[in-house]
This record gives sequence, C-alpha cells and structure tokens, in this order.
Amino acid sequence: MGALSLSSLAFSPLISEAEQQPLQRRLMRVGSDDPVVIRSQPSDKGATLYQRYKDDLLNVYDEVESPDGPSWNPLWYKVWGGYVHSGKLVEVDTILNEVASSIHADGQLGEITVPYTRAYRYTNLYGWVELSRLYYQSVHWIWDIITGPDGAPWYELEDELSRLRYAIPAEHMRLIPDQELSPIHPDASGRKWIEVSLTGQQLTAYEGSDIVLQTKISSGLLTQEMATPAGDFRIESKYASKHMGDGDVTSDIYAYELMGVPWDCFFVLDSGIATHGTYWHNNFGIQMSHGCVNMRNAEAKWLFRWAEPAFDPHLFTRTMGYGTPISVV
Repeated sequence: MGALSLSSLAFSPLISEAEQQPLQRRLMRVGSDDPVVIRSQPSDKGATLYQRYKDDLLNVYDEVESPDGPSWNPLWYKVWGGYVHSGKLVEVDTILNEVASSIHADGQLGEITVPYTRAYRYTNLYGWVELSRLYYQSVHWIWDIITGPDGAPWYELEDELSRLRYAIPAEHMRLIPDQELSPIHPDASGRKWIEVSLTGQQLTAYEGSDIVLQTKISSGLLTQEMATPAGDFRIESKYASKHMGDGDVTSDIYAYELMGVPWDCFFVLDSGIATHGTYWHNNFGIQMSHGCVNMRNAEAKWLFRWAEPAFDPHLFTRTMGYGTPISVV
C-alpha cells in the first residue's frame, strides 16, 4: 500500500540539509516527454552535466535571465550543480487537504495540489488497477467519497471524456468552492472582447478600449495540422475540466493524454480549439500546442471567469454559441 501514497514519490532533496538552509527552494516538475538538460551555465552553449526525465522533481534555488536567450523565454533556473532552461519545467507544491464530509449531488470540481497523484480503479477481476497520473493544478469532477486501497478516504472522479470513474487519495485534492468561479466584471457584458496575436504570441482582453489582461501565450505549432486558425470567432462553450489527447485512460505517462486540462474556453468547436490552462510547460511566447491557445493556469482561470457565457459550477459544460468575441490574427 505504501506504493499508493504520496510518500512513494521521489521528493528527497538533491543536496545536503546544511546546504539547503540559507536557500528559498522552489519545486519544479519536468513536464515534457523529452528529458531536460542541466548545463554548466545558463545557456545552450553550456556543457551538459546530466539530464532529468518526465515527472522528475527538481529543487530550484535561483533564476537567471540569460543574455543567450532563447529570446522568447530567457529564464533559466539554478539547480543542483548547474542550470536548466525553465520552458519544460512547471512549478509545483505539496499541499495536503482536509477531506470533505460530502460531495454535491451534481458533482464538485477539485484541483490537484500535489506534484502528481496516481489514479486507481477497482475491478472485480483484478482489484485495484493503476491508471493515469493526475497533475498539479489540473481540475477534475468529484462524484463521491469512497474507501481507498489504503483504508483512507479517496475521492471518486469521473473522466470528462470517457466517463470512466477512478479514485485518488482525497487529501491530494482541494475542492473548489462555487464562489471562486463567480463571473468577473459582469457589468461589462457586451463590451468584452479578446485578441490573440499569433505573430506576437500574446493574448489581450479588452473592455471597450481598456486592456484588462495582457499575457504571453503558446499557440499551435507551425504545421498545417496543428496551427491555430486565424479569424473572428466567439466563445461557444466552457469546460472547467477537459480531457485532451487520444481519449484513453492509461498508466503510460508518455501517452498523449492530458486529463483535467483546466479553464477551457472553446471558440472553434468542430476542431476543438480553446484557450486553456497549461500544467505541462512554461514556455510561453513560442508555438507549443496542437492548435489551442496555451495560457498560464492563473490567467486562464481569470479569463474563464471573465469571458461570457457565465459558467455554472454544477454543469460539465455550458454551450451558448454567442459568447465573448475572440479575434485571432
């Protein structure tokens, strides 16, 4: 049962306790399928010292803006022995939560608050079966509280796409209160609009002529199949949690499955193009996606609350067909 708990994750420090004391550490997870390279200096010109792999955790002690870039994201992190580019790392934390006494009959949204947690599903034939990892700041629908394989309370979740149910330790998830998703600036209805610049890799939200949000994004890769479509659209449906990828629920961490993608505002329904939060990279300012507009999680959540139509926290989705205008140029 120990393998099922958070304590089984490799959270051990990379340097001695004495060396750690003066430093304010931050914890990062390798979010990409490709390994990250730790170099002797904050530059691609630096010698390769070692590598870290998907879901490995790194202690970060400082950050440096390198004159060697890359130009869209010159931020490098100081880690044990060297430096690593920030683009493929995502900041995480370990926050354990009190367990709820009950779950709303219409389901309840929750956010993962540990670097990752492993989902399990009970089957009559095999007992508890290992499934996907769910990642820090991903968002999922909770439907019940059950007893997990370790005898502790676990939340039963439902995958938005497959409708498969599985469970995780309840303390690994924070319930999101309804008021946290209340609309932002509802009095500005009719004056809200969004512009996405593909050349500038920037999203700007307006109320009339006033800018209320401006941030770097990552749009679709520059191929015919993955480029973000240009044009004038409207936000048509919103999901607080979306399963993107091939649609499977698998224990393979390298499968193309992004479960619980948070704060989705879909503006091209037939090809599934949306603005949404991103828990697998931090490389904003360059094309990274399969067509969607990747945003930092906090900013995607703000846009989700601000943009119309308003979201009902007890519905999987709300489709209006005539929400906030979004122009992609």
